[in-house]
Amino acid sequence: MKNQDPGSSRRLMPVLFVGHGNPMNGIEDNEFTQRWEKTAKTIPRPEAIICISAHWEVRGTLVTAMEKPKTIADFYGFPNELYKVKYPAPGSPSLAQEVKELVKSVKVGYDDEWGLDHGCWVVMKRMFPAADIPIIQLSLDYTRPAKFHYDLAAELAPLRKKGVLIVGSGNMVHNLRMVSWDDFNQPFGFDWAIEANDLFKKLIKERRDRELIDYPSLGKSAQLAIPTPEHYLPMLSALALREKDEPVRFYNDKPLAGSLTMTSFVIGG
Repeated sequence: MKNQDPGSSRRLMPVLFVGHGNPMNGIEDNEFTQRWEKTAKTIPRPEAIICISAHWEVRGTLVTAMEKPKTIADFYGFPNELYKVKYPAPGSPSLAQEVKELVKSVKVGYDDEWGLDHGCWVVMKRMFPAADIPIIQLSLDYTRPAKFHYDLAAELAPLRKKGVLIVGSGNMVHNLRMVSWDDFNQPFGFDWAIEANDLFKKLIKERRDRELIDYPSLGKSAQLAIPTPEHYLPMLSALALREKDEPVRFYNDKPLAGSLTMTSFVIGG
């Protein structure tokens, strides 16, 4: 990463937030996965990728630093075919070192055990199927509040000028306790889920990040949409990297199974 071509160092990469949804998206061909593929074709090819996934929560802040991250099947109860999927993208110890050096607000530790969880590889497999772009993951610290994650992500901004694609992967509305399991693949949303999703989009468009950070104060619909924060925090991480006047383009903006939304967006590009 530190010996890049000077031209790539001047490029400001977009930032993505991806609603990753069901792990089955790792093997299914549907409207959501097709749009991931199309979205990847609208942005410059990354030199490397940092993924902030809802599915890697630890105490502290870690970054994967191995040469060859494993593909993690961090789910259960799915068809055997899904567990056989491998996404053999390389890691990047040099990018992990850059993250460690860039982040001043907290000590970043190296991890050589985790790999790529389904919040990462399910999406990357469709966006970059050749698996030839180095990928590292940055953890969420479950002991820290939303503002901590927002501020931490903002420290990664210089990497956008080095061709690094930063991806937040979660779901804007994610309440598994209230999912309609009998209609899991049906594109409908409960009233509160649609209300919360619309509110989040409005605040994003108006750059009202402080209100998004203080999401418990946004009312009952937001509280139902975010019963636990891990799927919401990657969205805040993406927003923290938005520069002044950068556009936001939404896609996959649909509810699913009553209490989930697949809403995703591209910053810049």
